[in-house]
Amino acid sequence: MIIDIHTHIFPKIIQNQRDLFFEGEPAFKLLYDNPKSIIVGVKQLIEAMDKDNVDRSVVFGFPWKNEQYFKQNNDYVMEAVAKYPDRLYGFCCLDPYHPNSVKEVERCLNAGLSGIGELAFYTSDINEETIRHLQPIMRMAQMSNKPVMIHTNEPVGHLYPGKTPLSVKSIYHFVQCFPNNKIILAHWGGGVFFYHLLKKEAKDVLANVYVDSAASIYLYDHRIWSVACDIIGSENILFGTDYPLLPANRYFKQIEANINLKGSDIDNILGMSALNILS
Repeated sequence: MIIDIHTHIFPKIIQNQRDLFFEGEPAFKLLYDNPKSIIVGVKQLIEAMDKDNVDRSVVFGFPWKNEQYFKQNNDYVMEAVAKYPDRLYGFCCLDPYHPNSVKEVERCLNAGLSGIGELAFYTSDINEETIRHLQPIMRMAQMSNKPVMIHTNEPVGHLYPGKTPLSVKSIYHFVQCFPNNKIILAHWGGGVFFYHLLKKEAKDVLANVYVDSAASIYLYDHRIWSVACDIIGSENILFGTDYPLLPANRYFKQIEANINLKGSDIDNILGMSALNILS
């Protein structure tokens, strides 16, 4: 069972006329102003899944600021899940700062979506104001036993579109604030999982945290897979591609390069861990 926990899909109008959605959406413009940044719909995703033998994918849109946009994208995700119920899980995505964000999350979860995310704060750190806006959303997710995916990234290294001014301290503090939530930290959690090696506190704080491998090909060499398994265990690692940024087969080659990975670890990473968090 192969499950891709991290894919993005957009309605046809956004696929064909992305420039109409740049105004008032600086993060979307930042990531998709370049025409080489691919935008796809569910049809292309299913074709890619079939090509790479991916059984199921988690799909979501973008954390739009505009309510009309995030409702439109969430509706598209719900339609996609309804059309391919045996292939797709859907997450609700929006800007948590919007005054109607809680109402939208409630609408999406009541409609059967499987989680919330990928929530992202592309122009700021995760500060106390951010946490305040997230509190009712996280409470709703906890009550419904749904995971929440947060965009994170490493605070050092090369710059790229979408790399946010996050610190490991702020990521860690965010997790501390929501100890009873199932949390997915995208892009290897910005490296916060390394602190499982601390003798005190961190293991307990990070107990309900999963990390995904989205964009790993661009960020880390192949050793990240075995190193992460050694530190946090494969049961806390989720296979994610960030499709259409990268296809699944690119990741399979990198995983295969890890001769130290056990078969059970590979099974966990590629699907079993995701089944656990989505059940």
